[in-house]
Amino acid sequence: MTSVRIEGSDIDIEVEPNETLTEAAWRQGYSWPTKCYGQLECMQCFVRVKEGDINIVPAEEQETFAMRTRFPPRLRSRMVRLACRVKVSGPGVVLEKKGVKAPAPAVAAGGGIENESKDELK
Repeated sequence: MTSVRIEGSDIDIEVEPNETLTEAAWRQGYSWPTKCYGQLECMQCFVRVKEGDINIVPAEEQETFAMRTRFPPRLRSRMVRLACRVKVSGPGVVLEKKGVKAPAPAVAAGGGIENESKDELK
């Protein structure tokens, strides 16, 4: 697994081989901004590549076509990718994306939040 840093949301996501960034985020319980859930229609999942572009798998034709035809020209760049298609091949990848929400705290069987004392909840 490779850790990918998401600046703007201040999180790290563990990505498995051949797994897209959004798949990894969803597997770990994160909420990623999207309306089409990987169908290359909404463009809301886009990320800016800050570091480690050499360890990001190159875009396939479907992604480049969608970006070319559906993404505003002023935002098109080799350093902008769709998280629903981004796969990583090595360490050191840092992306920028605001709006990714962390998983909700786990709720214990008794209805309380795990790992928090009752005093902390008062």
